[in-house]
Amino acid sequence: MSLTLRLYISLIIVIGSALLKQNAWPMLSVYGVLALIWASILRARLPKLAALLGTELLFLSFLALPLGWQRASFLLVRSLICLLAMNSFLLTLPPHSFGIALKSLPLPSAFKQSLLLAGQYMEILLSEVERMQRGAQLRGMNGTAGWLRYASASMIGALYVRSLDRAERVYAAMIARGYTGEMPVNSELRPKEIYIVILMSIIALSLTIASWL
Repeated sequence: MSLTLRLYISLIIVIGSALLKQNAWPMLSVYGVLALIWASILRARLPKLAALLGTELLFLSFLALPLGWQRASFLLVRSLICLLAMNSFLLTLPPHSFGIALKSLPLPSAFKQSLLLAGQYMEILLSEVERMQRGAQLRGMNGTAGWLRYASASMIGALYVRSLDRAERVYAAMIARGYTGEMPVNSELRPKEIYIVILMSIIALSLTIASWL
């Protein structure tokens, strides 16, 4: 399965679920099943995926809960589905291959560059999560309960500050090596993969439209 096909299907799941009408639980559940199937196909590492999802949802809960329980619950479940699809894609990428997949998207160059830098930041964020987990284990906080006690608001803030600092250094290194926002590679869908993308697009479009009827 090519990197471009993985990216297209992940984006279809994310965009389709993001455009659902509020409280359209039946359609959202279908997207949830699709995201779970997609994660199993990509064979993302479950411990790393769960740790990343837990950190991201904990951060999002501070933003969603003031909106009220009904809106917050739908927003968090929808965010979980989107994050599951995209994190499964990012976790199974070969090193530094995100830009190759982005090359085929029909988007402006500036937008592709933003996505590429976001993908690089996700790799940095994952490495920082692993370092913090190792630090928690060295302090005797083993298991899920110990990690959740360790992942307080201050620790989440420290995680993003550290990852942003590393992201700035990585970007400076990319510029020093001649990065100009373009990847010197070609990545196109094969005919069979085009049919798969069209089928997934039809399914996602049908679910999203049905939620608004």
